[in-house]
Amino acid sequence: MIEELLPQTVVTVEAYGHDGPDTPLYPEEAALVVRAVPKRQREFAVVRSCARRAMEKLGVPPQPILPGERGAPRWPEGVAGSMTHCDGYCAAALVRAGDLASLGIDAETDAPLPEGVLAAVALPAEAERLRRLTAERPGEHWDRLLFSAKEAVYKAWFPLTGKWLDFMEADIEFTPDGDFTARLLVPGPLVGGHRLDRFHGRWTADRGLVATAVSVPHP
Repeated sequence: MIEELLPQTVVTVEAYGHDGPDTPLYPEEAALVVRAVPKRQREFAVVRSCARRAMEKLGVPPQPILPGERGAPRWPEGVAGSMTHCDGYCAAALVRAGDLASLGIDAETDAPLPEGVLAAVALPAEAERLRRLTAERPGEHWDRLLFSAKEAVYKAWFPLTGKWLDFMEADIEFTPDGDFTARLLVPGPLVGGHRLDRFHGRWTADRGLVATAVSVPHP
C-alpha cells in the first residue's frame, strides 16, 4: 500500500496480520516497552523489524531505532524515514537523505473517526470539503483520511523543524484520484534555502485500511 504512494527512491517494507517480528529488538529498544501491554510490544517490535529490513535494502547496517525529541525516531546519519502501525498493519519507509528532504507515512483502520474527533482535527473549510467529498464518494471514510493525512504531514514536518504542528495549522485538500495538498498555516520549514508553504501527498484505501504519505523533495 505505502509503496505506491511514494517516489521510487523510497524503500518500503510492510507487515500485515498479527505475526511477530522477523528480527528481535535490541536490548535498548526492548527496555522502552518492557512495561507496555503485549499489543504495544508486538507493534513496536514489528514496525522496527520492517525498518531494519528497509535499512538492509538501502545498504545501511541494522541498528537500534530509538525515539528522540517528541518520540520521533532517530534514523542513521544520511537517512530519512517514517514508520506507522495500526491494528493488523505495520510499515516503514526509508530513503537516502540526498534523495528526499523528508517523508511521512501513516496508516489507519478504514472506519469512521470516533464521535467528536473530527471537530478536534478539522478546520471549518476542511469539514465543508469533506461533506462534499462524502456526497460524491460515500464509500470513503474521508474523516479518517483527513486524520491520517495530518499525521503524515506532521511526521514529514517535524524532522525539518523540530517543532510541534497542531492539527489546525495545516489545511488539507483532497482530490478523489488519490492526491492531497497540505497548506501550512504557520511559517513552513526552510529546505535548501527555500521556505515551504505546503506539502504534497498521496492517499489510498485498501484491505480495510487507509494510508497516506507525504514526500518533501529537495528544491
